Amino acid sequence: MFARANPNFRLLFAGQAISALGDRLVPVSLAFAVLDATGSVTDLGIVFGAQTAALVLFVLFGGVWADRLPRQRVMLGSDAVRCLAQGASAALLLNGSAHVWQLAGLQAVYGAAEGFFGPAATALVPQTVDAADLQRANALLGLSGNAAAILGPALAGVIVVALSPGWALTIDAGTFLASATCLSLMRVGPVLADARMSMLGELRAGWRAFRSRTWLWVTVLYFTLFLALAYSPLQVLGPQVARSSLGGAGAWAAISTALGIGAAAGGVLGLRWRPRHPLRAAFIAFLIAGPALFALLAAHAPLALILATALVDGASGTLFNAFWSTALQREVPAAELSRVSSWDYLGSLALQPLGLAASGPVAAAIGVSATLYGAGGLFLVLLLAVLAVPAVRDYTAGSEARATSSS
Repeated sequence: MFARANPNFRLLFAGQAISALGDRLVPVSLAFAVLDATGSVTDLGIVFGAQTAALVLFVLFGGVWADRLPRQRVMLGSDAVRCLAQGASAALLLNGSAHVWQLAGLQAVYGAAEGFFGPAATALVPQTVDAADLQRANALLGLSGNAAAILGPALAGVIVVALSPGWALTIDAGTFLASATCLSLMRVGPVLADARMSMLGELRAGWRAFRSRTWLWVTVLYFTLFLALAYSPLQVLGPQVARSSLGGAGAWAAISTALGIGAAAGGVLGLRWRPRHPLRAAFIAFLIAGPALFALLAAHAPLALILATALVDGASGTLFNAFWSTALQREVPAAELSRVSSWDYLGSLALQPLGLAASGPVAAAIGVSATLYGAGGLFLVLLLAVLAVPAVRDYTAGSEARATSSS
């Protein structure tokens, strides 16, 4: 396999796989840490929202610095900060002194550091493999995350039930040390950047490159609305449905694991399937089971039916990620890739903190089931809307460049 001939990619893959396993412990463990402490889905939304809000605030600066500095150094710094933040959260939970404001603050530190890591990681992949191998590399990285998505929630459920959420966060902190070790061993050459401008000038340059590609900004706008209006209610209210109607933490861990198993299957498909119109294929895949998952949770359907739907939904997410990352890495010049991907992160997550914070109050006002039904309906509308845009539906590699040159 091509990865065997690329020692830098092997190290990147190993570090990301270990770190991803730790990260997958967090949603289950942190959710039940907050719910056990206060019983409030609003508090849970605040903690999750603090992490995302900090990521949104810092991701553009992370993109600029990842284009200025060696990208693995930026990632190393991010790993160090996130290790400290999760270690402190774990210590507070283990000694029984954690308050919601403390957890929210530490998760905000975590999110700020993640804002530097994501754009750098996206842009580092093309420095470790040939262009022809990009989709396979992205699919393999997705598979590592998928394996973590299978093992992580199940392991988190066992730890939460047998020990406590604090131990899960302790393990997550340790995985950042492993990731940093792998990154420190990588040897990749520098990317020749354009002449340096001011921070504001480089942010503007990244924005111009971002908005010049219709398929890119329309898809990011879709995710801005999807993550705020659909995914946020699922993230906040799903654990509450599991807790009240499906048997508790184990049920939510099982649903998360099913999503991970499906994602692994999607990752395998992404290694080989190269559709002519990759974004069209990905969004149609979302249609198959995504909105249905919301409806089944809202209806408190049998767990077995929810799990089967989650398997299919998980596969669609991995396919999209493989196609999307490959499109970005092929279409955007290497010297500005981190900045463009930071606008992708910002646009996708801009409204999610509000969605997370609002999910609890909305559910309190109209009910958990009504909120999930509404979120699923909005998911369906957004999918149909984005598929109606020709630049997204008909996108192929280099399609906009060809259209520009012919006009």
